[in-house]
Amino acid sequence: MTRGLKPATIVTGTSPVTAVPKAPSYLSKDAKAEWRKIAPIIVNERKVLTVADLAAFENYVIAVAMMRQAARDVQANGNVLPNGKRNPASTALVQMMQQHLRAAGELGLTPAARSRAVMAAGDDDEDFL
Repeated sequence: MTRGLKPATIVTGTSPVTAVPKAPSYLSKDAKAEWRKIAPIIVNERKVLTVADLAAFENYVIAVAMMRQAARDVQANGNVLPNGKRNPASTALVQMMQQHLRAAGELGLTPAARSRAVMAAGDDDEDFL
């Protein structure tokens, strides 16, 4: 069973975001911090963010914020609560780590996603025709 095809490269699309957008006011402190850190990279340096990608970027920063919140809870309270039950934050942490990696991959923010983009960009060899 596949979970969808990943693009071989991330290319600039139509309706590019040309100025770093302000983080939405409803985001948490952690999400806004991640937005401010990553938005300039994907807008100014990589030039890959389009208007259509803003929701995916929100998904990414929310996943990062929730992952950090869950990690703080697990650090403070442990994986097992005093009542002997598993800390729900442990499950949330694993889920948010997975969501973070999926969203980061979609935006080209992981080493693997960047290496696929570099390999695809250099794959203009037509010797095999």
